[in-house]
Amino acid sequence: MSVAVNRALLVAVASVLLAMVTIQSGASVAKQLFPIIGPDGTTALRLGFSALVLWLVFRPWRALPSGRRDWLAIVTYGISLGGMNILFYLAIERIPLGIGVALEFTGPLAVALFSSRRKRDLLWVGCAIAGILLLLPDMRGADALDPVGVVMALAAGACWAGYILFGKKTNAQSSGGITVALGMTVAALFLVPIGAVSQGMALLSWQVLPLGFLVGILSSAIPYSLEMVALRNMTSQSFSVFMSMEPAIAALAGFLILAELLTIWQWLAIGLVIIASLGSSFTSAPQQQQKT
Repeated sequence: MSVAVNRALLVAVASVLLAMVTIQSGASVAKQLFPIIGPDGTTALRLGFSALVLWLVFRPWRALPSGRRDWLAIVTYGISLGGMNILFYLAIERIPLGIGVALEFTGPLAVALFSSRRKRDLLWVGCAIAGILLLLPDMRGADALDPVGVVMALAAGACWAGYILFGKKTNAQSSGGITVALGMTVAALFLVPIGAVSQGMALLSWQVLPLGFLVGILSSAIPYSLEMVALRNMTSQSFSVFMSMEPAIAALAGFLILAELLTIWQWLAIGLVIIASLGSSFTSAPQQQQKT
């Protein structure tokens, strides 16, 4: 039994890590599309391609929700997912990628804080918060953040919290892949028409379509499927705190792909969020064993 629990936890941890790497690589590519089709057009391509791929892979029509309550959970999950996407892109259009992710992460941290029942868990959350604060630039200097971008990133964080909580509920009803496919479809039905009206034929340009497909695969189809696998094998609290590595990975992706340089304070922040993530991984194992 212990071996099975450890294997499930290992799968969950690996899924979260790989999801973060792919989603931040996709965000870096997406930011390069903003000058051409804007955040709304980029979101439309991301969600549209992701929904298409997920339907082909998981074939959700084989296990559609049967009741009104199940459909309501899927729709709420999809709205949270779509809101998280568009608001985050609107944010990083105005502020750096790593900073946008750091602000967005207030949502998962709130989930971790409200669901914590042990003082030891609050220690890891405190480390993550300290790291996020160090990632923020001087608000009084030349690096002051665009206030609209800050608000958009915080709103994306609220949607991210909903994504975690409603994703956990929908996971009890069907497989993770089917849940993501249905949720992505809800988000696409809402946001693809907005992007199409806003950007028109520019979305169909051969300069744009391949990058849009790549963004859809890296930013949505792969990571969201992996995250749903993780949510099936760890608690919402453990998932949320473990995702504290997201700002660090975003800052690294911004450096490698967008040439966004890191300061010594940002490297210190990366160390703090990694400590929080490692602490979460160690404390989540006993919780899983107690449940089993």
